[in-house]
Amino acid sequence: MVSVLGIGNALVDVLIRLDSDDVLKKYHLGKGSMQLVEADLSTEILSNTTQFHQEHSSGGSAANTIHGLANLGIKTSFIGKVGDDSKGEFFTKDMQKAGIDPLLFKGTTNTGCAIALISPDTERTFATYLGAAIELSPEDLSHKLFSGYDYFHIEGYLVQNQKLIEQALKLAKANQLTISLDLASYNVVEQNLDFLKEMVKKYVDVVFANEEEARSFTGKEPEEAINILAESCSIAVVKTGKNGSLVKENENLYPIQPIKATSFDTTGAGDLYASGFLFGLSQGFSLDKCGSIGSVLAGKVIEILGAKLHKNAWEESKSLILGI
Repeated sequence: MVSVLGIGNALVDVLIRLDSDDVLKKYHLGKGSMQLVEADLSTEILSNTTQFHQEHSSGGSAANTIHGLANLGIKTSFIGKVGDDSKGEFFTKDMQKAGIDPLLFKGTTNTGCAIALISPDTERTFATYLGAAIELSPEDLSHKLFSGYDYFHIEGYLVQNQKLIEQALKLAKANQLTISLDLASYNVVEQNLDFLKEMVKKYVDVVFANEEEARSFTGKEPEEAINILAESCSIAVVKTGKNGSLVKENENLYPIQPIKATSFDTTGAGDLYASGFLFGLSQGFSLDKCGSIGSVLAGKVIEILGAKLHKNAWEESKSLILGI
């Protein structure tokens, strides 16, 4: 059976649907970005948004992707670090409930929390307190952790610890895993551009980027960015929102159409696209079919609040996938 290992920031997501962008302006949060915040600011934002609807779930970009793969029947494991607290226990149980093997280390601080502030136009902005997640270190990783898997998925958000991300990529490559990287956020790319370019060139087989991330990585719009990305890895994917996505391998370019969907919250769209794409890749499907499966999951998740599809949505998604 094909198996996929993921690594990322183990976070509990708090999803807050705003009635305007005033909260973003108040806290100087760039719309659509991911900003790291300290514990005090995270607490302040939460206390000042209690009037809005909130939902909690286990999260983090790579964890969401792994969760999606598990729901598609793939054997999965996830490496992360949580605190010895109720949020850490919640994260662990949520992984196990989905059938994921949680390879979680215990940190000395509280479990991290990602506040997803959802604007009226459905764009999401993250204020992220990393907490124990940032304590994950290169010393925690070993060849044994990476042994026995076929694929390895890593989130760009880990780039705040460059030694960690490089060690993870080295171990995955040494174990001959197919490596995929989600670039995570345009500001993360901008701040770590040279390092990310080096890592992609040396280790990465599949790169996922949205329009803004691709622009930050290449300086070009999607139609040109996909060509530049494809020169650095085996398979490049640029997600273009309501226009679908572009997939390129060697000289072969595949424009992927989106499914019809009514956007309610874009949280998790990129993560679930990666789930669908990697599922297709693991089954040996053509790249255009992989992209189409990714589009199904991305289209379904934007119709709900949060990055987790519910049972009915999964059943509908699987039915659509069978028809591709």
